[in-house]
Amino acid sequence: MPQGLIPWIMLPLVGALIGYVTNRLAVHMIFRPVEPKRFLGMTFQGLVPRRQADLAKSIGGVVGDHLVRPEDLRGALDQVDLEGVVDRALDKGLGAKLAELRKLPLVGSFLTDERVNELRRHAVQGIVKNKDDIADALQQGLEKGVNVHALVEAKVKAFPVTRMEELILQVASRELKSIEILGGVLGGIVGLVQAGLLALL
Repeated sequence: MPQGLIPWIMLPLVGALIGYVTNRLAVHMIFRPVEPKRFLGMTFQGLVPRRQADLAKSIGGVVGDHLVRPEDLRGALDQVDLEGVVDRALDKGLGAKLAELRKLPLVGSFLTDERVNELRRHAVQGIVKNKDDIADALQQGLEKGVNVHALVEAKVKAFPVTRMEELILQVASRELKSIEILGGVLGGIVGLVQAGLLALL
């Protein structure tokens, strides 16, 4: 092999290898090591496990302030068959009591199936007519009792880093692999530039 070709081959190869390895290491260090490791007097830990608390706080803020708000949850009530829910609840809650009352001489003769069904129908309709009041009360209860920000923050903070890594790799493995390959390509280009500069000297 002519001596003049060696820099044109070796420098791009070395540059591509260094670029690929460093980018691969950088991608790996997003998650690893999970626990802090000391090496040469320095502490190493993956970006996600090291900043998990800050990440959890940021995600909790975004979800709680912008994505899931109590007024959004209130809209779910419109998708509920409130009449059916109330009817089933009355049937379950009053069934045993009605059976006891029907055993009483005077009261039992009054509580016919027709009268009970009529009373229940009016009760259900009355509740459904006040659906907006129920929704308002539900929203107020959610605002007081459900802190979405804190709930999401606690969940993300407790989420295993290894599981988080699996989920992200499932979604973005191709893009992360592209970053590694791009490092090799850029390293090879830098090697070519270095070889060109050496040729000019």
